[in-house]
Amino acid sequence: MTSVKSDSSESAHHGSILQMVRSIPGAAREVWRGKQAAWQASAQLRHPLRDMAWDSDMAATLQAEVERLLPGNENAFARNTLSALVCEEDCIILEEIKTLTQENNRSNITRTAAYLECYEQYPELHWALLAHMVSRNGGYHMTDLQSDLMHNLQNQTDREHMYRLLERCNALIFQDAYPQLLLYMNSRRIGRSCFHLLSHFHVSAFMTPFWERFWLERCSSLLSVALIINEQNYIESRVVQHPYFQKQVLSKPAFHLHNLAGLNHIVFPLGREKGLAGRVIEHFGKLDERIMFGKGLYAMLFGVEQVFTQVLEFARSVPHRGSRAEYWPGLFTAHKDEAGENELYSQELLDQEWLAEGQRLYSPELLAVWGDTPYEPITRQDWLQNRDCLGHLTAPRRPWLFEMSHEHRYGMLKTALAHDAKTLTH
Repeated sequence: MTSVKSDSSESAHHGSILQMVRSIPGAAREVWRGKQAAWQASAQLRHPLRDMAWDSDMAATLQAEVERLLPGNENAFARNTLSALVCEEDCIILEEIKTLTQENNRSNITRTAAYLECYEQYPELHWALLAHMVSRNGGYHMTDLQSDLMHNLQNQTDREHMYRLLERCNALIFQDAYPQLLLYMNSRRIGRSCFHLLSHFHVSAFMTPFWERFWLERCSSLLSVALIINEQNYIESRVVQHPYFQKQVLSKPAFHLHNLAGLNHIVFPLGREKGLAGRVIEHFGKLDERIMFGKGLYAMLFGVEQVFTQVLEFARSVPHRGSRAEYWPGLFTAHKDEAGENELYSQELLDQEWLAEGQRLYSPELLAVWGDTPYEPITRQDWLQNRDCLGHLTAPRRPWLFEMSHEHRYGMLKTALAHDAKTLTH
């Protein structure tokens, strides 16, 4: 009797493997169809264009101002020195910003909401909307680690290390950028510049000329590019090159597996169960590539009218909780008891565009699977040490191919194949 059961189990196992192998040609066909569909959809979305109002002369002027702040130059002594001329009103502003930053830096959920609130109050702060959408993706990537498709691809220790990398990037960028946004908002409120207070928040000297010029001329695209350059440099030594993350995350094969799962996809929903705009970053560990990637996302969001309008509508109407069910409820559910009980997913994802109710993939809300994470104190050194960053002060370029629905769906299918293979070999 035991032998019969064993034979039956082995036969089912081989049948599952055969089924998975048979799905591979279908997955390859999906790639070709997806590329064609993405080109067509991108062409339909691309017009009308929005003017990003890039000022090359102003960019050159600000580049020269930054160069004068480099170590070794005669004006460099002014870098990172706390202003001695702080009035009572300034002291109140400093304390309020410190309190608000601490309160809103509790989790990816609070950070993401805070960015959108900044943009809604002052829409000239383009970077705040971009940060809101990128931060949404950070939350999705964090919850993916505990989702149906990925839970068996890493052990819990490796998942925690990966979560710490994502959370640390998200928290540090907020810690640096949010006080800058609040200083601008306070400047607008009281009618005078508060940017002499930037150094009190250990903001790089790089940002001071850009904020001072923005206060006078509202050059949104130039400020956005400067913030992209600043924030990626800010996390470079503190996270990407940090020995802990290099050893525990970035050097491990499991990190590259996450590219299969779409960790390198940043998607901007154009509505619930509608299209996705976005880009793919190939090498997260390369600073120059992250900056170029950020500039491309900015140009896509603020340089293409349909993308801007639809993404903003989604951001306003769908609260961020970290579940991919927010934009694809036909594939995902945020509730474990509403998810399917399948052990294998690839064939079903290949056969069906959406999954039936009760059979959807579990994509949890962030606060249901991850708690607040304490970290060591932030190092305070200024990243601006040479002129390497200045080559990025160029006009953002709109990408030609940016409709991501099919590529993102194919990323899920590849993850399902990896999940199924792991399931069948254990």
